[in-house]
Amino acid sequence: MITRSTTSRTTLALALSGVLILSACASGTTDSEAPAVATPGSEPTTAASAIDIPDEWPGIIDVTAIPLGDDKTSTSPAVDYLYSCKTDFSGRGPVNGGPWIDYDNGTWDSTTKAIVEGEVSWPQAFYSEEVSHDIRTIVTANLPTEQMTGTFPIADTDPAKEFDRNPNEIDEKVVELTLNVDPKVATEPSCVDMGAVGVLKNGVYLYNAVDASGGDAVAHETQDLCDGHPDGGDYYHYHGVPSCLLDAAPETGSTLVGYALDGFGIYVERDSAGNLPTNADLDECHGRTSTVLFDGVEQEMYHYSATLEFPFTVGCYAGDPAPVPSHEH
Repeated sequence: MITRSTTSRTTLALALSGVLILSACASGTTDSEAPAVATPGSEPTTAASAIDIPDEWPGIIDVTAIPLGDDKTSTSPAVDYLYSCKTDFSGRGPVNGGPWIDYDNGTWDSTTKAIVEGEVSWPQAFYSEEVSHDIRTIVTANLPTEQMTGTFPIADTDPAKEFDRNPNEIDEKVVELTLNVDPKVATEPSCVDMGAVGVLKNGVYLYNAVDASGGDAVAHETQDLCDGHPDGGDYYHYHGVPSCLLDAAPETGSTLVGYALDGFGIYVERDSAGNLPTNADLDECHGRTSTVLFDGVEQEMYHYSATLEFPFTVGCYAGDPAPVPSHEH
């Protein structure tokens, strides 16, 4: 196992003067403002009651034949699709389609997909979360707090390089996200841009479901032991709730694992058999309204739900998203 540390947490905190800020709404500070409540931590929130989760989800995804999400971007909200702001995909994806992809049947096998080698830990990683009045402030180094990453750039000796030559490194990126504590469903859903659509509670950015070519990023891009990799700006990220967080979530019930940029929670929702929902159980933005544990209170509200099939988490924004900071992807 490799341990990498290039700066201390104190140094990272000092770097906040140049931080990237996502702002969902502005809030002035007054003497009567509610006190800040710090909620640091990297583990998924304890599972809430499964009162609104069926005993069995109607369908189950076969992990050896997951529907491929290629050519599933749309210009309007639709189940099974990513409502993408970008419509012209001229970028380049992985160099070779892996043998785990069955193009004839439009499926891929997650159990045989190539994995980038390496087990790198990041002791300088951190994630903090504070709620003050109507604002949730999340500060992270955009490194996994508990999980390890693979070794990037992908080594010439790594068999995964045959399929994906990712030349990028993983760098610390101090990021501050300012989200709405009480998000509301907008009149109309909005499209999802390239790059970040949210952040997970282990401190890592969540990106949308497509690669630069518009293909299914989870299926095609060769990722590490926790389903992550760096982009052209050296930002480590996931394209769905990664297997390591799915495995860490309780076997049943509803577990908060992150937040979308519109402030709504992203949940792992398992039935009594431990299965996740499918796209058929969710709306066109990949979410639903049910009782979940949010900020320590069981409440009925809209939220996104993780699945094993494209688009995995956020298919469009049900609320009003915070702006994404510009950086090279």
